[in-house]
Amino acid sequence: MVKLSVIVPFYNVRPYASDTLKSLRANAREDFEFILVDDCSHDGTSDALARAERELPGAVYVRHEKNGGIATARNTGIDTARGEYLTFLDGDDWLAPGHYARLVAAIEELGCDFLRTDHVRCTARTRTIQRVPHGRRGEVMDPRRAILPAERTTSVDYPYAWAGVYHRRLADRGLLHFTDGLRTAEDRPWIWRLHREAESFAVVGLPGVFYRRGVEDSLTQIGDVRQLDFLRAFDQVIEETAADPEADRLLPKAVRTYCAVIAHHLSGIDRFEPSVARQLRTMSAAAIKRLPQELLTDVLDTMDLNRSARLRRLRRRVFAAKAAS
Repeated sequence: MVKLSVIVPFYNVRPYASDTLKSLRANAREDFEFILVDDCSHDGTSDALARAERELPGAVYVRHEKNGGIATARNTGIDTARGEYLTFLDGDDWLAPGHYARLVAAIEELGCDFLRTDHVRCTARTRTIQRVPHGRRGEVMDPRRAILPAERTTSVDYPYAWAGVYHRRLADRGLLHFTDGLRTAEDRPWIWRLHREAESFAVVGLPGVFYRRGVEDSLTQIGDVRQLDFLRAFDQVIEETAADPEADRLLPKAVRTYCAVIAHHLSGIDRFEPSVARQLRTMSAAAIKRLPQELLTDVLDTMDLNRSARLRRLRRRVFAAKAAS
């Protein structure tokens, strides 16, 4: 039986794929499989993956004929996976040797639905440990209780799918799949759903994933229209949380996080292409209009001045346009 399925989407990451594949080889075990999903690369990545299919123990190579984005690629991997546990890695990141064996041992010892871990953030030659924003380590808890408080960073604000491991029963319940077609922020509705609907989780250290930042052609660096998918992702978070039996408690956190992310993108609007910057303003204003207005007022009253001022200006623009019409 396959103990662990590792799902790794690749798209045009030829300069980094060899590091990723080498680190997978240093994590290979006879009961591990590595599902390499080529999301229709055209830069030579496919050749590296075809070689890995032959040379990497446990490799399963799947190629998309059309680029669908990371959410769709991960879903392909989930549908292909046979393991008792599942985890993820991005095609331009890498692992410490033996990380996955330690990860499986940790979740089996704790017996929870999913386990979250710290990671190493790599920017050029700088390495920093990024910790899960959850104080209680090695203790199994109800993940719903880790969503709040609204005004603090919590584990739903640490959405990285590859920073953890997940029992197959979550996939069987439909909780591990991502919203098809999302090209950024795909992990935001996903992490919220896990925290609302899974029964147990825990946090441990194990910073064995090395997350590469500053890649020139990654979506975090490119200001094109794909970045605007964060609005669709957070609309989903708001819609699903509003339907939750505990919406009164949880929705303030969801609205606050959505507002913070909108403010973040508006603060860096100069990096977007001009036409995309216009769409960002228009779509952000529409998102502000869709939010529960009384709750939005409460959130803006408790945010820092820079972000709240930026969002209040956007909100005034919405009401001015409404009055003019």
